[in-house]
Amino acid sequence: MTTSPDLLAPRPTHAADLRTGPGASAFPVRIDRLGGTGALLLSGPSATDGSEGLVGHATRWGPLPAHDGARVRTLLRDSRLDGRGGAGFPVARKVETALLAPGRPVLIVNASESEPASRKDRTLCRHRPHLVLDGASLLARALGADEVVLHSHRIGGSPSGPLSLAIVERVRAGLEDPAWHLSEGPDRYVAGESSAVASFVDGGEARPRFTTRPLAVDGPSGRPTVVSNAETVVQLAVAARIGAVAWNSLGAPSSPGPRLVTLAGAVPRPGLVLELTGPGTIGDLLTAEGLGAPPAAVLVGGFAGTWVRGDEAWQTPFSRESLQCVGASPGCGLLGVLPHDACPLVETARIVRYLAGESAGQCGSCVAGLPRLAGAMDALAAGTARRRGLARMDALADTVLGSGACAHPDGVVLLVRSALRVFRDDVVRHLAGGPCRAADHPPVLPVPDARPTPTTGGDAWR
Repeated sequence: MTTSPDLLAPRPTHAADLRTGPGASAFPVRIDRLGGTGALLLSGPSATDGSEGLVGHATRWGPLPAHDGARVRTLLRDSRLDGRGGAGFPVARKVETALLAPGRPVLIVNASESEPASRKDRTLCRHRPHLVLDGASLLARALGADEVVLHSHRIGGSPSGPLSLAIVERVRAGLEDPAWHLSEGPDRYVAGESSAVASFVDGGEARPRFTTRPLAVDGPSGRPTVVSNAETVVQLAVAARIGAVAWNSLGAPSSPGPRLVTLAGAVPRPGLVLELTGPGTIGDLLTAEGLGAPPAAVLVGGFAGTWVRGDEAWQTPFSRESLQCVGASPGCGLLGVLPHDACPLVETARIVRYLAGESAGQCGSCVAGLPRLAGAMDALAAGTARRRGLARMDALADTVLGSGACAHPDGVVLLVRSALRVFRDDVVRHLAGGPCRAADHPPVLPVPDARPTPTTGGDAWR
């Protein structure tokens, strides 16, 4: 019998053990990392062993089930698999929409991972490339697509190398795969947005599209286009092996299946990817990485995510429904940890300044609104803003929200507003004049250098 990852240690676990049946929904909470015995998606060789080859992958997982398109679509519906790139849209609905549209669907696996602090997709592509290709092959069957584009950013350490080697192995082994095409786009934040990726793959610029029609109905090529991120297709590859019910039971009711999470900030190993099986809390995840007490705050869901107070986050299950209760969502699966001796307003200002420089530059809310919002956050962090300036900042946020061609400006506004809400005591102290003592703390989150944007003088926010 083909062995698969050990979720119920110390007893060896086999793929058949994870299928539907009595107790299939009773898996305990498990948290582990690449190569750990408590992992499923990340099971197998450790990070130091490099990329897993086809022989090792096939030995652990067995051959890819010979599901036809209809059976894969049933699996998607029964598993309730949601997209893991940020939006959490049901994959089954996206596939069904594409099949109802005229034209042969286009499938793009988006491994660009524009979120600078996230490491989920590159970890999977570099270390488990065959699991990525298995999932992509299954999704292609569901769509009736005979080609798949694997897209990533054009950066150092791009996952294209391991994926390319894995493709060669599969071709030599004679696997019944779709035709694979590798694509590398610019390393910009919004260049990883779904419509920007689809546009670039079709020969255009890597910018979000102005359209109300979903990609699954009408992509840049005129054909229905499905863009799915790397973790999503890996989840599909695993669900096909263990069955929809067993896979579904590995998460919370509102968040089926296991989840990958990247830790950033004040943690022992920033950039570490953990796999959560079961309804574990954010505190469980941070405890697994050595934190013994709640931090000051946690940025949940990415740079365009939501700040949550540390004590509140500590007790909150990392599931879509539970996070909604604290005004957050899983997003791209990032948890940014803020220590008690750092200034949350300075950290937020750094992120907002970066995001303002990463816009597509094609609508007023990004070209003018985001730099002004960044200027307001800079002034607040520096202690030069006053209450009237804060009111103008709130009015500016109202203007920016919902006015962009994509969700980029909305994410920035939601980040800013969560900071003002969660860190209201810090806001009051900064408005009283001068930055706090924590303002000199070294940067906590891995925010890249901001690209130049128009600046707004501090006097504008007095």
